[in-house]
Amino acid sequence: MAENRERPPFQIGQQKVSRRGLLGAAAGLSAGALLASCSVLQRKEETPKLGATAEEIIKQRQLTPEDVTAALMTYVPSGKYDEFLMFSSTGHGGQVLVHGLPSMRLLKVIAVFSPEPWQGYGYGGYTNEVLEGGYFKGKPILWGDTHHPALSETNGEYDGEFLFINDKANGRIAVIDLRDFETKQIVKNPLLVNEHGGCFVTPNTEYVLEADQYSVPLGGVYAPITEYKEKYRGVLTFWKFDRQKGRIVPEESFAIETPPYWHDLADAGKGPSHGWAFWNSINTELAIPGLQEGRPAMEIATTQRDMDYLHVVNWKKAEELIAAGKYETINGFKVIRMDVAAKEGVLFLIPEPKSPHGVDVTPGGDYIVVAGKLDPHVTVYSFAKIQQAIQAGNWDTDEYGIPVLPFEQCVEAQVELGLGPLHTQFDDQGYAYTSLFLDSAVAKWSLGKPYREDGWKLVEKLPVQYNIGHLAAAEGDTAKPAGRFLVAHNKWSVDRYASLGPLLPQNAQLISIAPNQPMRVLYDSPIGIGEPHYAQIIKRERIKAWEIYPEVGWNPHTQSVDPNAVLKVGDERIERRGKTVEIWAVLLRSQIRPDLIEVEQGDEVIWHLTNIERAKDATHGFALGGYNINLSLEPGETQTIRFVADIPGTFPFYCTEFCSALHLEMMGYFLVKPT
Repeated sequence: MAENRERPPFQIGQQKVSRRGLLGAAAGLSAGALLASCSVLQRKEETPKLGATAEEIIKQRQLTPEDVTAALMTYVPSGKYDEFLMFSSTGHGGQVLVHGLPSMRLLKVIAVFSPEPWQGYGYGGYTNEVLEGGYFKGKPILWGDTHHPALSETNGEYDGEFLFINDKANGRIAVIDLRDFETKQIVKNPLLVNEHGGCFVTPNTEYVLEADQYSVPLGGVYAPITEYKEKYRGVLTFWKFDRQKGRIVPEESFAIETPPYWHDLADAGKGPSHGWAFWNSINTELAIPGLQEGRPAMEIATTQRDMDYLHVVNWKKAEELIAAGKYETINGFKVIRMDVAAKEGVLFLIPEPKSPHGVDVTPGGDYIVVAGKLDPHVTVYSFAKIQQAIQAGNWDTDEYGIPVLPFEQCVEAQVELGLGPLHTQFDDQGYAYTSLFLDSAVAKWSLGKPYREDGWKLVEKLPVQYNIGHLAAAEGDTAKPAGRFLVAHNKWSVDRYASLGPLLPQNAQLISIAPNQPMRVLYDSPIGIGEPHYAQIIKRERIKAWEIYPEVGWNPHTQSVDPNAVLKVGDERIERRGKTVEIWAVLLRSQIRPDLIEVEQGDEVIWHLTNIERAKDATHGFALGGYNINLSLEPGETQTIRFVADIPGTFPFYCTEFCSALHLEMMGYFLVKPT
């Protein structure tokens, strides 16, 4: 039996510390000391000495009690998981970010509208087909302006199965399967060019909502700008979603034509308002650009009226019209014309304070909150009063014949909050939270009955840094908000981080909205990969992601075993059929089999690659230099690449993921013989 002897002590400076003493000293550090040392407000670069107490660390780093509290509330120890996950857009970064809360750790970047090499997205395999689904009239569009992620819902609550994200610039919607966090589909709206009023889902994800931002003639065809009133139109789109297939079904989708008002944000009703949807609009002035022709700037021309229009849509009734054939087909898409929508009780307008942004349905579905950027109030509409106004029938119409319900008959309350209200979220205590862009603040205010007895009052305002756009509360736009945390997505960071050149990161600030406590900024998180607009925060426990694919040979695009998968070592092979060379390959630590491929210039190459690993995190990459091919193959995954070997030469291929001690030896040669 080996002797249990004390090893020689470590030498640290002039002090001798035994291994046992070192472990004891480390164990003696309190959790508070470790957490305090993680505070984001690092005012002094000084490493705490071994054995320092929490008080010494706090003093050395000049931390305030608020700093220490924030650190305690946000620290997640190594190996532990965050309680919430936040999905946020990246604006013209074109992707989706996943952060953990409360740590604000960036956990994943989901590739969506832009090629992303680490995930092998857009560099061969089925992901190329996904991107091609978003091409515009055959023209590659390889970037996007993501704005509003929408988690799939069941009974008005997030179910953690799918995520949808829109592309404002190019009028597209993407579908992400949260079993493997990969984009499965991109659809291009054939009726519009730009959009902003998406993505938002109905309470059981029957439809994904989308609306244009800047009106164009339907289908984006040419028409002179001077014919704006006559030929330009808005469009409210209801994309049908098939949950079993995990795909949007264009042939079962439809749209509603509107006047050429610019649509902004949307929300779907729930509870008593289920079956209805709501969109804000701006530019009801019908202004058109033309500075060189002497017209006023659009920022002036589009803000002349005191009121714009809230669009109120009965989508259940619209479904009946589609079933009855009361639609036209434009660019292969079903469209209910606005005269039909008005006559059949599908589309109504309600005046709303000018230049609105957010339209947010309360958790119970009984109120609709509208924030007008140029009005210091939020305006709260009662769904019950809207229905009464519709039944009464005492309305006027706009110049296009759309019913305009009386403002005063539909409004429940107006609450003055501050300058530049944009977007509202809710907690589980009957409070609402609205971003104030010009004030650079979050306003907390109380909802009225049945939520609270002391309703429709401003409670508190919290400064944020700086120029907040959207905000997201934990499950704060669902039927059952979770409360506790809110994230402010601030457009400017200014002085929050070290200077790294003129282009500064966005600033996402985690805020505590714990019950019976004042709001408190807990953490600043720099976003240096784009501009997050909207976000949604879900309880982590709702996500049921796979750790490895269910079976070896899994095709992530079809979510089934690929018929060309190679299931075990020894089944790999190469076949030549005329000018076509087909390869069935396997990847395992640390081999790519077969590892020598020789073809002739001009051959069509079909290469099936299967990662046969079953261990969690045993991902392999596949890179073929010179041919712009780069794949990421997670455990069990199969992908197929197709290309023409048009460049003669010698091309090594290799695994891009450091998967084993002999990772560098995981390679082969692709030889293209000149003809």
